[in-house]
Amino acid sequence: MKTKNVMIVGVGGQGSLLASKLLGHLLCEEGYDVKVSEVHGMSQRGGSVVTYVRWGDRVDSPIIDWGEADFVVSFEKLEAARWVSCLREGGRIVVNDRETDPMPVITGAAQYPHEVLDHLAAKGVLIDRMDALALAEQAGSVKAVNLVLMGRLSKYFPEISMDKWMAAIEACVKPKFVDMNKKAFALGRGE
Repeated sequence: MKTKNVMIVGVGGQGSLLASKLLGHLLCEEGYDVKVSEVHGMSQRGGSVVTYVRWGDRVDSPIIDWGEADFVVSFEKLEAARWVSCLREGGRIVVNDRETDPMPVITGAAQYPHEVLDHLAAKGVLIDRMDALALAEQAGSVKAVNLVLMGRLSKYFPEISMDKWMAAIEACVKPKFVDMNKKAFALGRGE
């Protein structure tokens, strides 16, 4: 099997590390060689966080190069734009249609480019956008955006059953949060 690649991008504290852990666990259970790599940057100060999940018959490197990502899962619109060049031709961005102001916007040095996803779509980028925050709130916690996005991503993996996704959630999430996270996942998937 050709190596597949997912980049999970966001801002520190949004839950991208749990999302990559969940996806990596699931793919290991499916029998693939899996590599997960995390790049934190200034995550504790609201900076970019990037995780790479690569899987296939044999994966030699944990890093995804420019133009190799099959999917970019973005917790925020500007992060989607920041990492779009990593997307392969025909790849897709799954994005939370929300804005988190970066430091230059907070300090007044820059303005947030509000139409960023529309500009990407006009250039032919395949974008699956959703209000993941609203669905996370519906599930019971604003912190469940990560599982909402994983639910949406799961729609692109029809060969992996819902039972296997649910088992991965049970294995990766603290027991007291499992039910809420399963609900967030199902809402993201559209069920």
